Order: sequence, then structure tokens, then C-alpha cells
Amino acid sequence: MMAGEELVAVYDAAGRVVGSATRRRMRAEGLWHASSAVLVRSPDGSSIYVHRRTDTKDVFPGMHDCAAGGVVAAGEDPATTAERELAEELGVRGAPVRFLFRSTFDQGTVRYHGFLYEVRWDGPIVHQPEEVAAGWWMPLAELRERLDDPDWPFVPDGRKFALEWFARM
Repeated sequence: MMAGEELVAVYDAAGRVVGSATRRRMRAEGLWHASSAVLVRSPDGSSIYVHRRTDTKDVFPGMHDCAAGGVVAAGEDPATTAERELAEELGVRGAPVRFLFRSTFDQGTVRYHGFLYEVRWDGPIVHQPEEVAAGWWMPLAELRERLDDPDWPFVPDGRKFALEWFARM
């Protein structure tokens, strides 16, 4: 299947699945959809894995993020998306993924319901070269400080969800 032609779940503004569309149509029309994001934390919880997106990503290229994630495919539930994206982007497999909370992101034509998860991991991280340019462990206090700096090139949705996560801790 060509890039942009895969089917994604389409949601309404209230968070109900109402159908499906190609990824290309969803992006072009700014359709409500869903995405799962997984925070990868050290076993003691003191650090989080941060990465820089490749310059070829279709949304927020070259920016930093602190979650592995992606769009929920048609017929897929958000927990399955979380596990799939974690394995694809960072090579993390077999670790229990724990649901944290659900939120929304609505900026311009990027509108979606975000399902946030976390995993504790001390194994190897293997980047998907098409999506992740570089990555490293960052202490939570440093991440919190950087998120408060509007000049740090961090994905807007990831910043919103990470700040919400910190507020819920």
C-alpha cells in the first residue's frame, strides 16, 4: 500500500469512532482521528526516553518528542496501536504498556483524541530509521524544564500531553 493510502479510524469530536478514511484524506481535511503515545521510562521512573523525529516526517518533522506513537488504524484499538508503534519506532517489545489518560489535541488541521500510555524499560532501544533520527535518556526534571522553554523544538501535541502528564503526577 502506498504511503498515505492506509486506512485510519475516523472519530467525531466527542471521541466516538464514526468510520475510516485514508491517512492522506484525514490529513488533507483535518478529520478527527485518534493516536496513541507511549512514554518510555527508566525502571525507577526517574528518566524518560526523548527522541528527535526525522526531517521527513509528515507532521512536525525534525522536532523532539518524548513518546513513541502514531495514528490508530481502522479497526484497531488504541492499546494495540500503542504496542505496535512502540515496537516499530523504538524496538520495545514484550513490556507491559499501562494506560495513563485520554486527552485531545486540536491545532489547525491536526485534531485528534490522544491515548497516553507508559512503559518501564531497561532493554535496548532500536530506532526506526524512517521516523527517529536520534534518541537519549533525559531526567524528568530536565524534560520538565525544557518543556517550559517555548523555543525548544518540541512537537506541540507531545508538549501538551507531557505537560498534562506532569500536572497529573
